[in-house]
Amino acid sequence: MELRHRVRSVANWVTLSTPLGLIIAGLGGAKVHRVRDGLFIAEHCRLMLPDAGAFTVGNVIVTGRTWAELRSALPQVLDHEAAHASQWALLGPAFLPIYLAMTAWSMMRTGDRASRNYLERWAGLARGGYRDASSDRTSA
Repeated sequence: MELRHRVRSVANWVTLSTPLGLIIAGLGGAKVHRVRDGLFIAEHCRLMLPDAGAFTVGNVIVTGRTWAELRSALPQVLDHEAAHASQWALLGPAFLPIYLAMTAWSMMRTGDRASRNYLERWAGLARGGYRDASSDRTSA
């Protein structure tokens, strides 16, 4: 594993983000397994909180589908969710309130939760299955 992935993994364990992701996966009855770069996939989670194909908490990528189904629908989704894992490592527990504030900002600006959400843009809108609706209402 590359040094940057090790650092991300340690940071997400130390800030308790990854343990929180594993708790969410467990509460949702998900099957958890490791993939590359220290990331975990939690498949068939019944607790799909956000309206998304997947969401990431620490180094845990949670989906209501199988990983194979998600990857076939969104081939670059692992790269998108890995970027969110790195954001969790940088921001720690502040990730969630910052993400929610950016989602609200994006909704106010464009009517879309991802288009003006900097964390989603950084992770790659298209890689996550989002379209850029920022020009639909106003550009920022």
